[in-house]
Amino acid sequence: MNLAYIPSPSTGVIHLGPIPLRGYAFCIIIGVFVAVWYGNKRWVARGGRAGTVADIAVWAVPFGLVGGRLYHVITDYELYFSPGRDWVDAFKIWEGGLGIWGAVALGAVGAWIACRRRGIPLPAWADTLAPGLAFAQAIGRWGNWFNQELYGKPTDVPWALKISEGTNRVAGTYHPTFLYESLWCVGVALLVIWADRRFKLGHGRAFALYVAAYCVGRGWIEYMRVDDAHHILGLRLNDWTALIMFLLATTYFVVSAKLRPGREEIVEPAAVADAENVADTESVADAEDAAPAKDAADAEDAAPAKDAAGSEDAVHTEAAADSEDTAEAADTADVVAAGAETGGGGAEAKAEKA
Repeated sequence: MNLAYIPSPSTGVIHLGPIPLRGYAFCIIIGVFVAVWYGNKRWVARGGRAGTVADIAVWAVPFGLVGGRLYHVITDYELYFSPGRDWVDAFKIWEGGLGIWGAVALGAVGAWIACRRRGIPLPAWADTLAPGLAFAQAIGRWGNWFNQELYGKPTDVPWALKISEGTNRVAGTYHPTFLYESLWCVGVALLVIWADRRFKLGHGRAFALYVAAYCVGRGWIEYMRVDDAHHILGLRLNDWTALIMFLLATTYFVVSAKLRPGREEIVEPAAVADAENVADTESVADAEDAAPAKDAADAEDAAPAKDAAGSEDAVHTEAAADSEDTAEAADTADVVAAGAETGGGGAEAKAEKA
C-alpha cells in the first residue's frame, strides 16, 4: 500500500450547463498561449514587429493540430479502423491523441506559408519560437493527466501516479511519464534560452537544438510507457521516430553552423522600414521644432544690432546738430563783428566831419 502518490482527477471534463470544459483542451490552449506570448517577446527583442508571431501562429496552430491528429491516427489506426471500432472517433480530438511529431511537421508547413507571405525567413521565426514550444509541450502534457493516459510501468515510488479502473486501463500506481516529460520539456526550454543567449544561435539552430534535446528525453520516457504501440526490432515506433529526428536535427545544427555562422541581422524587413519611417518623421519634427527657435535666436541677435545702429544714428544726429549750432554761432559772430566794424567806420566819419 502506497502512503504517497499523485492522485488522478476523477473526471477530465466539467460541464458548464450544456458546455463541456475539458482539461485536455485547456492544457493545449494554455500551452499555445504561452508559446505565442513568449515567442512574441523574443521576436520583438530580435527586431521584429509586435504581433507577427501571433499572426503566423494563426496559420501554424491549425496545421499543427491536424498534423498531430493525423500522426496519432495513422500510427494507432487499429484504435479507429479495426473491427468493433468506430472510425468517427478519429475526429474526437478532445479525448486525447496528438502526436508531437506530426504537429511540428505540419505546423511548420503552415508557418512557412505565413512567413513567405510576409517575407520573413522561417528559420529565424522557428528559432524565436523554439523555447516557447517546449514550454507549451510541458503544459500540454498535463492533458494526459486529466485523461489518465500514457502512464508508465507499475511502481511504488512516492511520486507514483494513481490510476483508477476504466476502459483499457487497470487500477494501480504507475510511473507518471506525463510529469517526467513535462519537467524534461521545461529543461529543454531553459537549455535553448541559455544557448541562444550564450552563442547567438541563428538560421534555425536554436530550433534544431530544441528538437535534438527533446528527442533525447522522449526516447527514455517512451521506453517506460506501457500503452499499446507498434514495435520495430523491439523498439516502440516513437523511439525510432525520436532517434531519426535526433540525427536529423544534430546534422542540421552542425552543417548550418559551418555554412551560415552567426545569426540573422534582420528578421523582419517590414520592421526595419517602420523604424526608418519613424526616424524620418522624428527628423522632420525636430527640424520643424528647431525652425521657430532659430527664428527667435535670429531675432534676439538682430535686436542688439538694431539698438546699436539706432545708437549710432542718434550719435550722428546729435553731432550734426552740434555742428549746425556751431555754424550758426560762428555766423552770428561774423555778423556782429561786421556790424561793429561798420559802426566804427561811421564814428570815424562823424569825427572828421566835425
